Amino acid sequence: MAEYSFDPVAARERLVKKIREFTQAAGVSRVVLGISGGKDSTVAAALCARALGAANVFGIMMPDGVQKDISDSMRVCRSVGINHRIVNISEMHTSLLKAVEAGSNGEIADFPVAFSEESNVNVPPRLRMTTLRYVAQAIGAFLCGTGNLSEATVGYCTKDGDTSCDFNPLGTLTSVEVVQVGLTMDELPRELVQKTPDDGLSGVPDEVKLGITYRQIHDFLRLGSCGDPEMDEKIARREKANMHKRRLPTILDAWKD
Repeated sequence: MAEYSFDPVAARERLVKKIREFTQAAGVSRVVLGISGGKDSTVAAALCARALGAANVFGIMMPDGVQKDISDSMRVCRSVGINHRIVNISEMHTSLLKAVEAGSNGEIADFPVAFSEESNVNVPPRLRMTTLRYVAQAIGAFLCGTGNLSEATVGYCTKDGDTSCDFNPLGTLTSVEVVQVGLTMDELPRELVQKTPDDGLSGVPDEVKLGITYRQIHDFLRLGSCGDPEMDEKIARREKANMHKRRLPTILDAWKD
């Protein structure tokens, strides 16, 4: 297996510096990010607050109806000392489905669109991205992404949803490393940094839905193997199949054969 070492304090300080440099280079002093109450947005919020000052960080909580653990999101904002606002996306979600359904009933439609649960599951992340983009532009801020490398590797993210941002301080860190960085910041509640990740929709932990643990993904990426050849192959297949989520759209060249 490959050699691996990770210094979470050094990584933390490096990211704080890079956030400050990135925003200053563009003449931007404010950052907006979604706050779910999970480890990723918790750690990202704390990094941004250290880089830019808590007064320049704006956390948006976006429940789709009722969010049972929204108190965790509020606790993150208060612990880090950032600005916060709740924007419930339930009406937007319902309106979108109704608008598509109305079209499929023959009002202005040449083809039907049957309800798709798979498509519907990806609506909230995309509405959240649109909400964050609106707020960020309205207050002159950058949008900070909160996805980590482990999620991106196996495609546990939504194209044009949580993958859309102006910068992402966690994109080169595995889920395991995000936790390690978070544990170096005393302002963060330990139980939130180490909170079992789930999508906030199904009530089922991410690792159960994936059939892969974040430790296995971490070991696959950092050590070259998680110790189980079949699981290595499963992770590799998912990484290849979901690479399109990590790339810009393909532009087809009209000038070359």
